[in-house]
Amino acid sequence: MKKQKGITLIALVITIIVLLILAGISIATLTGENGILGKAETAKTETIREEAKEKVQVAVLRKL
Repeated sequence: MKKQKGITLIALVITIIVLLILAGISIATLTGENGILGKAETAKTETIREEAKEKVQVAVLRKL
């Protein structure tokens, strides 16, 4: 019998399954209710609100 070297079908299937699991976790982390994209949007809104608040405070102080 010859010894054959190479990847087996089982190893290939297991690798694909692991990659699919990792991709699912990554997508859930990005787009979930409390995911990275949601937090970025919240931070953007908060930054705009705080900038407007600061502009009002500066305008009030200049009038004094």
